[in-house]
Amino acid sequence: MPITRRTILRTAAASPLMLPALSWGRAIGSNDRLNMAVIGTGGMGTGHLRSLVNREGDDNLNVIRVCDVYRRRLDNAAQIASLGAAKATMEYERVLDDPDVDAVVIATPDHWHTKIAIEAMDAGKDVYCEKPLSHTIPQALACRNAVHRTGRTLQVGPQGTSNGNFWAAGQAIREGRIGKPTWSQGAYCRNSRGGQFNWHIDPDAGPANAADKAGYVWWDRWLGHEHGLAPKIDWNADHFFRFRKYLAYNGGLATDLLYHRLAPLLLAIEGHDGAYPKRVVASGGTYLEKDERDIADTFFMMVDYPSEHTIVLSSVMTNNDTWPTVIRGQYGTMEFGNGLDLSEQSPWWEEFRTANDLLTIHAEGKPTPKPGAASAHIDPMDRRDHMGNFLDAVRKGDRLACNVDLGCATMVAIKMAVDAWKQDQVLLWDRDSEVVIRS
Repeated sequence: MPITRRTILRTAAASPLMLPALSWGRAIGSNDRLNMAVIGTGGMGTGHLRSLVNREGDDNLNVIRVCDVYRRRLDNAAQIASLGAAKATMEYERVLDDPDVDAVVIATPDHWHTKIAIEAMDAGKDVYCEKPLSHTIPQALACRNAVHRTGRTLQVGPQGTSNGNFWAAGQAIREGRIGKPTWSQGAYCRNSRGGQFNWHIDPDAGPANAADKAGYVWWDRWLGHEHGLAPKIDWNADHFFRFRKYLAYNGGLATDLLYHRLAPLLLAIEGHDGAYPKRVVASGGTYLEKDERDIADTFFMMVDYPSEHTIVLSSVMTNNDTWPTVIRGQYGTMEFGNGLDLSEQSPWWEEFRTANDLLTIHAEGKPTPKPGAASAHIDPMDRRDHMGNFLDAVRKGDRLACNVDLGCATMVAIKMAVDAWKQDQVLLWDRDSEVVIRS
């Protein structure tokens, strides 16, 4: 067996002298070139790859490896990154074994996220992990613990957490500008004639092809059944190309879309590490898109938090009318657009205007304008994009927009919502034992 970091780590696991994973990573200075790899080169992974290649000069990075279990996608990724065949692999382990790789982008289907992320950190790599953080709650907790154990940098991928509106909202809430938040809302809705997630299927794809043919898919590896990641089934092109339709590999609308809404709201309301839920309920169903899918096409979830506020989220794939993102406090309401627009609650006009430096009273004691009519505007904070924030965190230790604690807390609430819908139950979070219990 060739000696690699991974084999040494496996051997050292039984030894009390095992070094922390941080010691395996190359020390990255602020001016050092960052060597990166992309694992999973489907739609999202290819998007990340193209973006990284385009910013190689500005951000002083180099994509030196790509990995995918579908030959056609792997060959395409190698061409985009101008890599030879030796740098394109179907085995993610080869990427992690490469001492020249400093950081990896994980854009596989959800059920593989945390296994690869944890092994990457144990191999001394920093990680940008696409959302959602995981497929299950135990996976999310294990990944959170691995980040704290190894000291590696891990950014979770909801890009809204890098939106300057939410950072400005968090500061405004801490300053008391809308009073105590009591409830907030967000939505992510679409509509399509062909059915959501019914992406194109390559007719020649499958495991029956020779491994060097464009249509070859390493199906058993994609499933991950030998690791307990998904059930072992025969080749199914719909499952492979349209995996978001199936709960075996993801959580449907909740994990794909509402994760984007919940993480930024938690960032603003609860802070950089988020918060774990107290109680979660969900409703909806598969009302129109009645094909092979087992996910809902209409999904609503409500999360109560111990700090005493409630978040209501909606994702509908059969009508694209939607709700605005809003945070409501006792003194005022915060709406998100081109910056933040704050409007006062008339019973608390004096507190709202005092907090927002708007208090004006006539000599006769009457406010201007009348109670309930005052408003304030806050510009978004100027921030780097999500990947840029990750690169700065790796190089300079900048604070991550979505660290593993926020990503894990978001995942717990999202997965509880999926399970609440499946089980038709109200679910509670036991924060001491970190398990889900039925109401």
